[in-house]
Amino acid sequence: MKDKPVLHLNLKRKWFDMIASGEKKEEYREIKPYWTRHFGGTYIRIKGRNYHPTDVLVCFSNGYAKDRPQMLVSLKGMRAKEGKQEWGATPGQWYYTLILDQIINQS
Repeated sequence: MKDKPVLHLNLKRKWFDMIASGEKKEEYREIKPYWTRHFGGTYIRIKGRNYHPTDVLVCFSNGYAKDRPQMLVSLKGMRAKEGKQEWGATPGQWYYTLILDQIINQS
């Protein structure tokens, strides 16, 4: 697992806690030019290289302090789709959707 590239994403406490508890199974990013540079349909771009989503780990952080809570999560995949309102999406809006697998590490 340590050889896998890591995508770093910051979350609000509510969404961080829902992922940590296993309740939230997807994370959303708006389909805008910034995220399109990172999520190209079938790949995730990290440090100039393209990776299949299942080859990437996501480090979710809550806040920016040195001792902020973090967790490392593997992915089942990624696709563009409508998000669930109870998980933070606006109804009818499409998002880059990271489909979460399991929590590898949490601190």
